[in-house]
Amino acid sequence: MKKIAIEEHFTTRAYQEALRSRKGFPRIEAVDDENGRKVDRLFRTPFSSQPVSAQQTARLLDLGEGRLAEMDRDGIDMQVLMLAGPTVEELDLPGAAALARDINDELAAAVKKHPARLAGFASLAYEDPQGAARELERAMKLGLKGAKINSHVKGEYLDQKKYWPLWEAAEQLGAPIYIHPKEPPEPLSALLGYPSLSGAMWGFMADTSLHALRLMCGGVFDEFPRLRIILGHLGEGLPFWMWRMDNRWTRRRHKTPQRKPGDYLLANFWVTTSGMFGQEAFDCVYRVLGPERILFAVDSPYESSEEGVRFIEQADIPANDKARICHLNAEKLLAL
Repeated sequence: MKKIAIEEHFTTRAYQEALRSRKGFPRIEAVDDENGRKVDRLFRTPFSSQPVSAQQTARLLDLGEGRLAEMDRDGIDMQVLMLAGPTVEELDLPGAAALARDINDELAAAVKKHPARLAGFASLAYEDPQGAARELERAMKLGLKGAKINSHVKGEYLDQKKYWPLWEAAEQLGAPIYIHPKEPPEPLSALLGYPSLSGAMWGFMADTSLHALRLMCGGVFDEFPRLRIILGHLGEGLPFWMWRMDNRWTRRRHKTPQRKPGDYLLANFWVTTSGMFGQEAFDCVYRVLGPERILFAVDSPYESSEEGVRFIEQADIPANDKARICHLNAEKLLAL
């Protein structure tokens, strides 16, 4: 069965160089390991860092034959690419905006070279919402299929009205926005001493689901009802909590949101299987959202495409629903 994976990552040499030149966060820095050897490490925040593998970086940089060969090997027909995080919104303007344009140009060129195998989400320097809206429009004209944002920007969430020009542009352009996780802006005191909890183990999900709920409660979807949002990792926990969120909203209704959170989740959101290959979690999301709202993804190269493909192929669901999840939903949502 055809498979379109829509949370797959890449990078560019210019972006890597920008990270290496920085003194603040995020940055890539060569540090001594336990044996006194120099190794690269990505410092995402003062509280979060991770090793940078030369092999993984090489895979991220490859927008050609090596990537296509891996896709063939693992049974992926198309990848929808996004810049690996942390991304340009954390850099300083106007350099961040110029870098985003260059990244989008490079991605669009790769897509044009391999249109049957690659598609892409734009990078945006959305600290400048008006500029990001213009860049989104330009990127869509280049053939990109929407944009990826990394949750908050320097601690600010995009429910704030100063960011609404970006949502207005996304709705008018029919451009889906993929909200990708990153660490909460300030680590909770309960996380001190446990740095791994602020990242993919828990903090990513907590921050991204909070951002989605802020958009609902802030009236973003009441103002822009045709806005389309994608969340990875089977919806960052929101489908599991939908009944309780709706129940509490019914008891303590305020002016915003105008509808129950679950109504927005079913009307404005799609979720992907990226990095969530557990049958029990999938069964929950499948029952709550239905197959029309689920998209196949892997989160490569951070997760195994082989594992992601095996998981969806073995999922105990009807073949027509599996086809929706594997490719039909993405083709419709992203006009592929």
